[in-house]
Amino acid sequence: MAMALALAERGLGYVWPNPAVGCVIVDKDEHLVGRGWTQPGGRPHAEAEALRQAGAKARGATAFVSLEPCSHHGKTGPCSQALIDAGLARVVTAHEDPDLRVSGRGHAMLKGAGVALRTEVLRDRAHALNEGFFSRIAAGRPLVTLKLATTLDGKIAMLGGESRWITGERARAHAHLMRARHDAVMIGIGTALTDDPELTCRLPGVDATRLVRLVADSNARLPVSSKLVAGARTKPLWLLTSKVASPERVAALHAAGAKLMPISAQQRLDISAALKALAAEGVTRILVEGGAALSTSLLKKKLVDRLLWYRAPSLMGEGLGAVASLGFAALKDIARFTREETITLGDDVLETYRAAT
Repeated sequence: MAMALALAERGLGYVWPNPAVGCVIVDKDEHLVGRGWTQPGGRPHAEAEALRQAGAKARGATAFVSLEPCSHHGKTGPCSQALIDAGLARVVTAHEDPDLRVSGRGHAMLKGAGVALRTEVLRDRAHALNEGFFSRIAAGRPLVTLKLATTLDGKIAMLGGESRWITGERARAHAHLMRARHDAVMIGIGTALTDDPELTCRLPGVDATRLVRLVADSNARLPVSSKLVAGARTKPLWLLTSKVASPERVAALHAAGAKLMPISAQQRLDISAALKALAAEGVTRILVEGGAALSTSLLKKKLVDRLLWYRAPSLMGEGLGAVASLGFAALKDIARFTREETITLGDDVLETYRAAT
């Protein structure tokens, strides 16, 4: 199952709106005869890939699957039936699929066909892996990871806006890898106007062509001449706007290849509604890269599930903070997180946090 989960992880950022699933098939003599993971775009499924590899050796074998095999007809037939037809003697799964089209039906189909079944093996690891998919189903919004790159005193830029580079090369490369493992990367319009970023993943050998670049831009202020818009025809660019944004600006950005998503009836973007709209589009995992206004908005509403905090060994003193005033009136109300891991990246340190429950 650990191998199946490791294979599933390869699909993060590539398979949305589907979950990232891994499958390993072991024959009666405990030889590995097939393995697979969900392919880009969500098809083929992990089980189909592993069964194709195993061929006739699947008969009488055991399949280890990181998520309950599907039981419904979509673009392809149900994986539960494919496992039955291949003659699997036993199936071991890590987690039930919360999708109401499945939700126990895949397991029931296998048991009904006489396939031996064991469930909830490494369940917690499987849940953490597909937490974005589960959040989209259960909470109606994607998993939100907030990335901060700051000095030791929490500054993201000089007062004049200069910010390149606070962290070192290894930390920046790691941040690009994190982009590739998410469905979308998101910034606010202030950051877009100040930095004119591309928001792509620029790591050799990493294909992140499905990465959606999101800008919270309620008034459709993003210049058509920006680097983001320049690449919009080949790299997805979605702008979260208000319904009162200038029709001329909206039309120009749409003509340049951007997807406009009118969220709020008023000029101020409703970030909760924006996340629900993104979930409806199939997005399961978002990496938020600021700036301070967007980060603050998400933290105020307790919408940040994970924190990636890159800290450089430097002090700025006067500078722009990573987060503005959150307006909490009592200590019991503040946003709390649990530290999960600390790693060193050159001279910098990355601390990962999960929202406290």
